[in-house]
Amino acid sequence: QVQPKESGGGLVQAGGSLRLSCAASGRTFRGYAMGWFRQAPGKEREFVAAITWSGTTTYYADSVKGRFTISTDNAKNTVYLQMNSLRPEDTAVYYCAAGGTRATTAAGYAYWGQGTQVTVSS
Repeated sequence: QVQPKESGGGLVQAGGSLRLSCAASGRTFRGYAMGWFRQAPGKEREFVAAITWSGTTTYYADSVKGRFTISTDNAKNTVYLQMNSLRPEDTAVYYCAAGGTRATTAAGYAYWGQGTQVTVSS
C-alpha cells in the first residue's frame, strides 16, 4: 500500500524554522512530482511547494517564496520542506502528496499523507 508519511511538524515561535520530511513507501515515483499542501482551520487546502522527480524544477506559492525550500532524495523516495522565517499565518496541517501529474494542483496527486501539524506562535 502506498502511503506517504510526514514528520517534523511542531510548535515554533515566529521567525523560527522547521524541516518537514515525507517518505513515500510502496512504490517508486519516478517521473512524478511530489508536493506539500497545507490547510488551516476554516480554510481550504492550498498549495505550498512541489518538486519534479528529477529535482530540477520546483514550484512555490507566492506566500512562501524566499522562505521555504523543497528538496528531494530519490534514493530514499523522500521529499523535504525546509521552512524558515515562519509566521503565525503559516500555522496549518501540512500534507505531503505523491504521484503528481499536475504539480501545483491538489487534484493532480494520487497519494496523500495524513498530515503533520505546524503551529507558529507570535
